Amino acid sequence: MSSVLYQKVVKSFGALNVLRSLDLAVPDHKFLALLGPSGCGKTTALRILAGLDMPSAGKVFIGERDVTRLQ
Repeated sequence: MSSVLYQKVVKSFGALNVLRSLDLAVPDHKFLALLGPSGCGKTTALRILAGLDMPSAGKVFIGERDVTRLQ
């Protein structure tokens, strides 16, 4: 399993800011659970990691590879 790194990731849908400068590092071989209330951006963060959505700003890395704009 590779490390995952979000660097100042922002996602907006029109005037609605869903993710505001998300910084998150998950080291190699570690497990992470995203918990939070409805509408706080959990699914959006995962969709960006999966390449289903593009961030409005910031970068996402899997291992050493920048996957921010992969489709």
